[in-house]
Amino acid sequence: MIRYCQRNDESVKAAMRSGRLDAACSSQGHFVDDVLRVMLDKGILKCLSDGIEDRRNPNSFIPFGAMLALSVAAKMKIKTSLTDIPFAITDHRLLSELGYAMYDTDGRLAKSMMTEGTLRNFIAKYTHEDLFTAYNNIIQNHVMPRMDMSANIHILDCTKISVNYWNTNYEGAGIARDSDNNVTRGYKIATLRGIIKDSGIIEEIRWGSMDIHDLELSKDMLYNSLMLKPGDLLICDRGFISREVINYLKTKRGVDVIIPLRANMEAHSVAVTVAKEGKKWVTHPNKKRKNQKVAFVSDLGNHYIDNPKEDVGLNACVVFDSEKDEYFTFISTDLSMSAKMIVKTYELRPEIEESFRQIKSEWKIEDFKSTKQNFIAFHIICTLFGYLFWELFTMLPEGMQYARKSLPAILKNHRPQAFTAVICYVASEFAVFSLSDYAELYTSCGDAVKALLRFFVG
Repeated sequence: MIRYCQRNDESVKAAMRSGRLDAACSSQGHFVDDVLRVMLDKGILKCLSDGIEDRRNPNSFIPFGAMLALSVAAKMKIKTSLTDIPFAITDHRLLSELGYAMYDTDGRLAKSMMTEGTLRNFIAKYTHEDLFTAYNNIIQNHVMPRMDMSANIHILDCTKISVNYWNTNYEGAGIARDSDNNVTRGYKIATLRGIIKDSGIIEEIRWGSMDIHDLELSKDMLYNSLMLKPGDLLICDRGFISREVINYLKTKRGVDVIIPLRANMEAHSVAVTVAKEGKKWVTHPNKKRKNQKVAFVSDLGNHYIDNPKEDVGLNACVVFDSEKDEYFTFISTDLSMSAKMIVKTYELRPEIEESFRQIKSEWKIEDFKSTKQNFIAFHIICTLFGYLFWELFTMLPEGMQYARKSLPAILKNHRPQAFTAVICYVASEFAVFSLSDYAELYTSCGDAVKALLRFFVG
């Protein structure tokens, strides 16, 4: 029989002293479980179940929030298989606080609670569109309001998600060539990241096949995202150069743009010529770029023309690299920005992009165990939530010491604690005892309960 329990330390303690005990287990601590407990305390874990519909059978044993937390915990511990999810959280205190406080008397729990088949049936109830929409909803309508976060600088980027080229079974995957003419199969994910302190929170995502153009994948997000507000600034790369989009963002949404120009564009040539003639070069604001200097060029818009009467104004920062003897041009629709401000702001982009490199190389976001898009989407959003939880943790007092550090790197040197607490069950109640409280309680119990404690805990 499966028995659900409520926490009542004093009641369980009294029952044990009178000789009653139904079950007990030791709780093994883990660094990731500690991070998740902070997320639970801040109300972030609840955002998961608040932001996605529970489509399971109403009589499901495991609380929806606990199932989602286990799924994210597995990704944070760099475990990518569905079979890893049921055991991803080893701290019974955290499980009990998530509502997963139960035990069984006849083995049914291990056989029917959370098998790989159960998880597959659960994921199969959602399309990949459902899951990516749920991610955006959870971030925008639950997590960011809960944390009272709002970004005014955003970075737009597209990243390729590669799969086995020779496996043609990946649903919805496309084929594309990279800059080195290598052919790859897979998907593409567009991300809108808001700069919060020193981190980039992925506020919104769009998903498509690898062969879709970056701008085509992102355009609806640029035109309609709730994250882009009047007065905000958007940083893009060359793949998003479009006068139509730049004009729309500035005139319709009040969002300014910083974007680099291609070397073959007329506006770039004009900007370089004006900068050379003006000879008003100043040092690059980044002290590491000792070989570079910058110059301001105004009124560049007339040289980047689609419809002169409607196009918004553009100023530029021209960068000269004396070591490479190359020029680079960055344009901005915010006409109040100086050359140093333009290039210094744009340099937020490569710094934040490092986070997605970590997600791909260290968090194993491309380690798919299924070729179905909904299973791929579930793996991706759980990985992104895990990364989000880590970023949020490092912003809080509890985790500031780990700021700008990689969770996977920390886990390589992590050694799980033997056990940090004991969970005891009596009837429909349970109690959580620290080791010192447990030792004190043990000595006050009769021989029968002591024997049970030795049997259960070992």
